[in-house]
Amino acid sequence: MVNRIVPVVLLVVLGVLHAQLWLGRGSVPAVKQMRQKIVAQEAANARSLAVNERLASEVGDLKEGLDMVEEKARYELGMVRPNEILVQYTR
Repeated sequence: MVNRIVPVVLLVVLGVLHAQLWLGRGSVPAVKQMRQKIVAQEAANARSLAVNERLASEVGDLKEGLDMVEEKARYELGMVRPNEILVQYTR
């Protein structure tokens, strides 16, 4: 009788462990899904970092002075200072 109980108990323990591997909290499918979420989040973080760096660069340029603002106004809007003559030529 004892000879049959030990293998049965071991098989039950093996079954429980196997069920945990495929159905539990740290199961193979759950880990795979979590890795996919991590990859997606890292990609989103990289995009956000690029946008933040571009915005920080623009803010730094604006804080340094009005040179960038004046340059944009001159080229995009045709700004002219008082007592200044704008000359344009085409090739």
